Amino acid sequence: MGILNENHPATAKKSRFLQKMFDQPLENRELGACLTLKKYSKPKEIHMNKGQLVEAVQKKLGKDTSKAAADAALNAVIDCITKAVKKEPVQIIGFGTFSVVKRAARKGINPQTGEKIKIKASKSVKFKPGAKLKAAI
Repeated sequence: MGILNENHPATAKKSRFLQKMFDQPLENRELGACLTLKKYSKPKEIHMNKGQLVEAVQKKLGKDTSKAAADAALNAVIDCITKAVKKEPVQIIGFGTFSVVKRAARKGINPQTGEKIKIKASKSVKFKPGAKLKAAI
């Protein structure tokens, strides 16, 4: 397991417990390999999935709009943004800007083996929220 992560809440709690129990500072941090620490878990976050977004679009367009039509409209918007962002940034005033970011090749370390590896250059999509979206949050 290795050295204890002192910033982790469960580790800090366990470390304080052991310090009180033995009434001395923990000099040997390798002791953490013998301890079983509960994993720190964040509260479950609620996310909106595509189906829920389609339902929201359908309600916004009105009851006379079918779910299939709302799904087709959402798919059309996503497809247009996907195709356009390959060529140039896509700016939706008030919502935000989608753009391509190039990541340079770099060296990394495999966390399981400690082996040094080369990470290839890659591209990713970046989203910068607009002023209205920032203000709404």
